[in-house]
Amino acid sequence: MYTAIGYAAQSATTPLAPVKFERRSPRADDVAIEILYCGVCHSDIHQARNEWGIAVYPLMPGHEIVGKVTAVGANVTKHKIGDLVGVGCMVDSCRSCDACQANLEQYCLEGPTMTYATPDRVDGSNTMGGYSDSIVVSEHFVVRIPEKLDLASAAPILCAGITTYSPLKHYGVKAGDKVGVLGMGGLGHMGIKFAKAMGAEVTLFTRSASKAEEARRQGADHVIVSTDAEQMKAAAGHFDFLLDTIPVQHDLNPYLDTLRFDGVHILVGLIEPIDPPVHAGKLVMSRRVLAGSLIGGVAETQEVLDFCAEHNITCDIEMLDIHQINEAFTRMIAGDVKYRFVIDMATLKV
Repeated sequence: MYTAIGYAAQSATTPLAPVKFERRSPRADDVAIEILYCGVCHSDIHQARNEWGIAVYPLMPGHEIVGKVTAVGANVTKHKIGDLVGVGCMVDSCRSCDACQANLEQYCLEGPTMTYATPDRVDGSNTMGGYSDSIVVSEHFVVRIPEKLDLASAAPILCAGITTYSPLKHYGVKAGDKVGVLGMGGLGHMGIKFAKAMGAEVTLFTRSASKAEEARRQGADHVIVSTDAEQMKAAAGHFDFLLDTIPVQHDLNPYLDTLRFDGVHILVGLIEPIDPPVHAGKLVMSRRVLAGSLIGGVAETQEVLDFCAEHNITCDIEMLDIHQINEAFTRMIAGDVKYRFVIDMATLKV
């Protein structure tokens, strides 16, 4: 065991504040990492404030982690001291169920061990995330950061990136496909970049006409203002895929109308009941698919990092001093960030 420092919430109603806590010494298959950068995800806010009802306190968020290997266990073969590496949303799984054997650890039938606020599978301790100076993780859940990537802007790829890349890859988006992206926040702007790099014709759906220029800068070919009934009507039956990054309840029915037959509407932002209800006829009468997708497995997370390096894709970030993390949460809720905060962990020691 050794003493680490970080920022954590002690309850659902208290702000994040500095804490000292114990990290485990590396086990035989573990990698110890000095954290250099950590992205700030909206789910960090949901968890810190127990908005999903599953928080465990003290709660230290952070699952978009980039750092340098400082020590390795006796059985580690994939990483060595000095390597630049990343850790995403998971730090363990059962590794033996059908999902894990298929490199889909995020769907582990026993439930994956998340990077924070879940019990460690070995000692039962509460996992603590990346808003800290260091972390210890099994090497299986540690990925390599390609040399070509900027370290800070690579951090959000470990959540926002894989969350949007995985469904586009799984459902076979290819050159010439027509892809609509719903929403342009941390997830949406990455979805636009990935779909474009895959050769698709990309359209942003947004409630704000003022986002049109920015959407095109991100790579969108077209913009549809979803509150404009005429624009939505003109898009009927047009799209092969919709990547829905909207994190709050919204009416899916008008969007389903824009899909062609056999079109696929993929939810990656919403994990609440769908309200208002989906009209089943919009699915049945055109063999449309309403699907969901959760992050990606470890192998696919390495794949998306390599894809980003190959295609010069980065996440648009704003660097953050960790002492301003509570203000950053407020700004995120207000939508005042383009498009991801990334904490410079050097500020933790100032």
